[in-house]
Order: sequence, then structure tokens, then C-alpha cells
Amino acid sequence: MEITNNQLLRFSTAGSVDDGKSTLIGRLLYDSKAIFEDQLEAVSSTSQKKGHEGIDLALFTDGLRDEREQGITIDVAYRYFTTPKRKFIIADSPGHIQYTRNMVTGASTANAALILIDARHGVIEQTKRHSFIASLLQIPHIIVCINKMDLVDFSEEVYDKIVADFEEFSSKLYVKDIRFLPISALKGDNVVNRSENMDWYQGAPLLHTLENLHISSDINKIDARFPVQTVIRPQSEEHRDYRGYAGRVASGIFRKNDEIAVMPSGFTSTIESIDTASGELEEAYAPMSVTITLKDDLDVSRGDMLVKVNNRPKAEQEFSAMVCWLGNTAAKPRAKYTILHTSNEQQAMIKDVLYKIDINTYNRDEEDNSLNMNDIARITIRTTRRLMLDEYRDNRITGSFILIDPATHDTVAAGMVV
Repeated sequence: MEITNNQLLRFSTAGSVDDGKSTLIGRLLYDSKAIFEDQLEAVSSTSQKKGHEGIDLALFTDGLRDEREQGITIDVAYRYFTTPKRKFIIADSPGHIQYTRNMVTGASTANAALILIDARHGVIEQTKRHSFIASLLQIPHIIVCINKMDLVDFSEEVYDKIVADFEEFSSKLYVKDIRFLPISALKGDNVVNRSENMDWYQGAPLLHTLENLHISSDINKIDARFPVQTVIRPQSEEHRDYRGYAGRVASGIFRKNDEIAVMPSGFTSTIESIDTASGELEEAYAPMSVTITLKDDLDVSRGDMLVKVNNRPKAEQEFSAMVCWLGNTAAKPRAKYTILHTSNEQQAMIKDVLYKIDINTYNRDEEDNSLNMNDIARITIRTTRRLMLDEYRDNRITGSFILIDPATHDTVAAGMVV
């Protein structure tokens, strides 16, 4: 399968503290020549001050001063790099249980999740927690990197046992594609270049795997959804009667002359044109940003959604969702929050907390209906007006939302429609 040149891949990393996430990303950046000279000099200088013999690769991602001093990652660090085949955005998430919300934030838009396991310790509680969150967020591809193979003498038996242990518990998770890689981030084995120490492993190194990961099929091409962000009325001499609806295609394909419905009103029309800054198009598909004009003069505004007539989302005022509570303060019962779903913003209330999930054991707790920071729970939400919803497993954009505290404007929850 040939990859489109410079197609963007977002991936997140997760693992326990000291599993080597930051070192792995540093190795990827260093070996793929994606580091600027001034960064290299700064990290070399810090490494020398700390008494390291070579360069401490982890310092390339541990950007916060506290992290550099402690040698750990405590916030989501985003890094960008490009190879001739692909552009990459990396979200390096912290491993501690108290930073569950950071991992959810970092992984929410990812195409792939890299889960690191220390070869000496094998599958631990943190591994199961991060795999559960990756599964909850419906990340299509999971790459399990069994790191520090140099500390177990590059043993195939150790690798095979960890793979078997991971497969045993991951069979309960909803993940389409899981791959395994034995690596040594510190030494560079199987990261960018093939390992000479593990000739028993016949697979490709990590960078090659990331460059060739097929992600085009991850986008929902069936359900056409176009949330309207703004109405364009140029009022210029040339475009006196122009009325276009601008936004980004969330999923599916829109073509000229397609019959569409405007949700939630249900009025129907036909697509007159699909415009961009560089000219008119015959069709638009996710994740393109375009302006759509209609043959009929309908009342369409920000927050409305254009969909195909014969394939409409559910218009719901009350619905069930899984949420990760991000707020520092607990959820207030029956309190009003602002819900932001695609381009639609309105008032909402948490009606019920059905159950919380213990992310260490996957057990449901139906007794405790409080929502505190880092909690993951299933709740019922009621909104002032109907939202156009798809299930999150079918559409990660129209199936997700955030809750905002109107008093502080803090984002207090990230949710997935179920």
C-alpha cells in the first residue's frame, strides 16, 4: 500500500515511569536527523552537567524544568518531525496514575498509541491501564514496544512471554490492530535501524512501521457529516449574493449535486458548489476544510450540521456517554455546564452518574456517583437543545464532546457518546 507523501500521523506514547518513553522519542528524533543544532547543543550541555557520558536522549522531550530536574514527564509534551514519507505529531504522556487526564488529552486525536513495557518487569498494572484508555478512546492501532531488551540480553524468551501476557488481557479490549516490537531505545535497536542483536526478530523497526501504517481506512467514509463553523457573506461587488457555509468535513464524502439535509431543522436542499481558497472542487472528504453553497436559501447557522438525506445522525437532547473528568474540583450534582460538540455550543447538565470504572481492574463501581479528577465514568447528560450525535466508535469527531465550567472557563470533562 503506497502512502500519500507527507500524510500526517499522530501518535501518543504511554508507559510506566522510567519505561523509557522520552528516551524512545529522543532516539526517534536523533536517529531520523530531526533535531536542530541548538537543541543538540543545549541537551549535550545539560547531559554533561548531569555527568552522563553521552547525550541523554530523554531531555529532547522533557521540556519542563521540573521534568528535567526529576528526569520524569509530568505534562503532555508535543513534538513534531518529518521524514520523506510522513509528517508526525507525537504526544508524550506521563505514566503516573494521577495524570490519567493528561494521557486522555494526549491520545484523544491519535491514530496510533505506543505502549512501552520494561522488558525486566513485563506487563504491569500501568500497562493494563494505558491499554484500557487506548481502547476506550478507540485508537485504531496499538504498537507495544518492549523496551530495554539490552538489559535482558536481547532474550527472545522474555519477549515471547511478555507478548503472550499482553495478548491474554488485551483480548477483552476493543482494539483492531495490535503489533509488538522488541527495542532498546537507549542503544537504538529496532527504533530507526534494524537490530543486529535481535536477528530472531524478523519485523520492521519502529520508524518503518510508523511510516507505513495504513491510516486512510481509519476515517469514516460512510457517514457524511459537515458541522457548520461560520456563514460566509462577502458582500462584495463580485459575490453580491454569495452565501456559503464554511467548516471541516468530519467524515464521509460530499459531492456537487448531492441531496443534503440541514440538522436539526431537517430542511433539505442540493449542493450547488464546494469552494476552497484555491478554487472549486467536485467533492470534499474528511478532514478537508471547505465552503459549501446550497441551491436553496435555507436558514443555516453555526452549530448546524449538513448530512446526506438518507443517512442522518441521531438528534438527541438526552444521551449516555463515557467521560474522563479533567477538572481539579469534583463535578457538582445537577450543575450547569457548557457543552461543546463539533461547532455546537450550548448548556448541559449531568443528570446521572451510572457507574465509575476502576481502570486498574476494569470493574464497575455503581455505588460511588461522585466525579473527581482523573475518574472515568458512564454518565447521562441532558442538553437545552438537541445535538446531532453519532456513537464514538463510529465517528470520533461527531461522537465526542467537552464540558466547560461557565464560571472559570476550564475544560472539566472529555466525553465519548455511547
